[in-house]
Amino acid sequence: MTGATSADSAGAARPARRPLRLPTTWIGIAPFAAFAVLFLILPTLNIVLGAFRTPEGAFTLGNLAGLFTPQILGPFWISIKLSLISAGLGCLFGLLLAAAVTRGGLPPAIRSALMTFSGVASQFAGVPLAFAFIATLGRLGLVTVLLNELFGIRLMALGFNLITFTGLVLTYLYFQIPLMVLIITPALDGLKREWREAAESLGATGAQYWRMVALPVLWPSLLGTFALLFANSFGAVATAMALTGSSLSIAPIILFAQIRGDVLGNPHLGYAVAFGMIVITGLANLAYILLRARAERWLK
Repeated sequence: MTGATSADSAGAARPARRPLRLPTTWIGIAPFAAFAVLFLILPTLNIVLGAFRTPEGAFTLGNLAGLFTPQILGPFWISIKLSLISAGLGCLFGLLLAAAVTRGGLPPAIRSALMTFSGVASQFAGVPLAFAFIATLGRLGLVTVLLNELFGIRLMALGFNLITFTGLVLTYLYFQIPLMVLIITPALDGLKREWREAAESLGATGAQYWRMVALPVLWPSLLGTFALLFANSFGAVATAMALTGSSLSIAPIILFAQIRGDVLGNPHLGYAVAFGMIVITGLANLAYILLRARAERWLK
């Protein structure tokens, strides 16, 4: 009896084996994982390795040295300046729009319409966006013709040309401003009403509240969004190609010229250009992630 009891106790103490189950919970993200590996990770690794190889496959630093030639460095500086200006203006006007619909007392329908438009416009880029601006502000665009016929204003005579740096900045703002509205609106909603009431009870004006309370709290979000808008503008290629062609040399256009495969291109120099763009946009996105995390801690 004692032996049987001990055996029963040992069997009871032994944990029951769980049936073998397939990891079905991971099946849902399998398509995304496959897409990321095939179209993001593997191409990125190929670019990084190609930037350090010769056409024969030997290791070299000559491709990276080619980035510092005037033919490549100049377009990089133009792209950086274009990204800084479009990101700065996008942050400014986007913040004003978001503040108007969240703190300005406007009807809720206006906020709903603005958020819906921002969600669409922030993804509207490439050839359709370039065509829309050419049809609106080009030499024979609708607005250009109307200003000339109705008011005698000739935009070309005033120095405006859509196929220039200024025109490209204006075009980029079409998707930069809505993206800023989408990102900064939740941060504005996170500003607590008690902070405004406390500031007013201490005698602060509206301007003082924004300068001493709201903007310091929003500062990490603003800087993070600026970094994201910078990366968004720096990597845009289809809009610039369709709008300016080869008349304005920026980094994405130089990259396209190097890897498209004609006799003048150098694919491995193109890999180096792409590697430089990856580094710049990666740093901008890293800054956005870090600042966004800090901003979320402030708004909790």
